[in-house]
Amino acid sequence: MIAELQCVVLDCPEPLGLAEFYAGLLGGEVNRPDRRWSVDEDWATLHTPNGQVLCFQRAAGYLPPSWPDPELPQQFHLDLAVPDLDRGQEQVLALGARLLEQGPPERDWRVFSDPAGHPFCLVQG
Repeated sequence: MIAELQCVVLDCPEPLGLAEFYAGLLGGEVNRPDRRWSVDEDWATLHTPNGQVLCFQRAAGYLPPSWPDPELPQQFHLDLAVPDLDRGQEQVLALGARLLEQGPPERDWRVFSDPAGHPFCLVQG
């Protein structure tokens, strides 16, 4: 092993707001003290219940991805397992997500964007 994943960092216009969105989706603690970094108006963190860390970094002039348009590609996305797609969809939309693609009923995943425009998928898990 060469490295260990420390966190995943998402560029965005409002770090704290996006951290709170993902806390509502995944659970966990926003801006928990951590010796690896400090939080401020340009940097927020989410320590999830399973130990993964998402970080949110303010990016000046941020332009959200325009999935599936390659002019502004998705840059990355998260696949998030849920036990029930319909219930998961209802919950993420209530948090402020936007549905990008639902597909046919037999499909076991759906594409959304977070409030900053990053795509993520809910997958039947």
